Amino acid sequence: MRSSATRVQTEVTRGALQPRRADPRDGFEAIASALGRAVARGGVASLRAALEESLQRVLRARTVYLRRAALPAPRESLREKLVCVEVPVRETQSRAVLQCAFSEGATVGDWELQTLRIAAQVASLVVELDRSQMQLARASQGTRPERDGAAPLIGSTAAMADLRSRVERVANTPFTVLIEGESGVGKELVARQIHDLSPRRGGPFVAVNCAAIVETLVEAELFGIEDRTATGVRGRRGKFEHADGGTLFLDEISDLSCAAQAKLLRAIQERVGGHGAHRVDVRIVAATNRGLSGLVDRQLFRPDLFYRLAGVEVHVPPLRERRADILELARYFLERHRAEHALRLSPAASEALLAYDWPGNVRELQRLIERAVALAESDVIELHDLPAAVRGHYAEVLGPSLRRSDTMRAWGARYARLILGRCHGNKREACRVLDISYHTLGAYLQYRAPGEPAEAVDAATSVAAAGGPHKLAG
Repeated sequence: MRSSATRVQTEVTRGALQPRRADPRDGFEAIASALGRAVARGGVASLRAALEESLQRVLRARTVYLRRAALPAPRESLREKLVCVEVPVRETQSRAVLQCAFSEGATVGDWELQTLRIAAQVASLVVELDRSQMQLARASQGTRPERDGAAPLIGSTAAMADLRSRVERVANTPFTVLIEGESGVGKELVARQIHDLSPRRGGPFVAVNCAAIVETLVEAELFGIEDRTATGVRGRRGKFEHADGGTLFLDEISDLSCAAQAKLLRAIQERVGGHGAHRVDVRIVAATNRGLSGLVDRQLFRPDLFYRLAGVEVHVPPLRERRADILELARYFLERHRAEHALRLSPAASEALLAYDWPGNVRELQRLIERAVALAESDVIELHDLPAAVRGHYAEVLGPSLRRSDTMRAWGARYARLILGRCHGNKREACRVLDISYHTLGAYLQYRAPGEPAEAVDAATSVAAAGGPHKLAG
């Protein structure tokens, strides 16, 4: 295997080897100053981008990337010449290179090569700092909440057990994954779990909300901008380049326009595992709140892109299909805010949460708990502390009974009359629905709670008399 110096020399034999500056330390000073400013602004996390941008300015290059060495170095294209310098790192399995692209007519001489070799030593420090940051983040992941406030995959129902099992199996494969589910069910959380359990967990996780991308900026957002594309425009990397070595999460991919879908398909074909000038090592995880197959049938989604994405599918069930997890999730969110306000749910509030359909799913439940933490006046979340939409008919029925302290017999009598009316006065049909005897139904119908008007009992009796005991429900 040729050394990095030999490889560099071979890559630039077509260029003139005339130095432009006397001392490469001039370039190192500019790079060091840029890194110092980056640390002051954003800490260690911004060092990689600062190194690439400063080196690009110093060398007057088209692009500069600090890349994983596991990727083959791209060949020289018609518009640019490429120089790759190996970055010395401690772990041989995590090798890296500095890849610098110059314009076709640019002069690449000894000064540029020496500056690149010095920059490679600085890049070694950046790589080691990145690795240390990721190790610290993984070590503390279990003791701190997610940055975006998302909950882990919480739930004891069979649906959640199946979801966790599927995520674990999918994570160990290199395939593209399509996550389907309604808004608010936690599709991005599932994507993060797939990334964290995969061999790529040491790489970046880059999330893109496709619904928020302006159509005219799709290419710039996903694929970046080359330097000097227009007057005053500086080159920058796109999301694909940022996710190199990790996972790119494309959320709400069904909201991409047809033109954007075509560009994305071309990027997947040419850049992810292809032979283009900017090949990247990225695993794509896409998510949608609408069935892509139905959109394909209506010609709203490209079938070729659909078949690229739909190799492995993961369905996240809505909250209404796993109601047994509602209180467990609510207690989890309450525990996370215990330092701000220690709260617990009253039985009435718990029943209201279980009866609600949760169109916004887990995200809606999380925001409801945050609202209760901010507004609850006592240490117990009561029914009146919940939003009117959540209380719904439950509060209309339960509220007056709670204020009157109705007995269980009063509740039973009132419900028996409601069912009898639904059965059009057919007592035998009402007994079948209520699963009680004919004699028990008669006792409920004759009972009148304290304070209840006699007209209620008389009305129930008259309905029964009009319908007759043997008349079938209409």
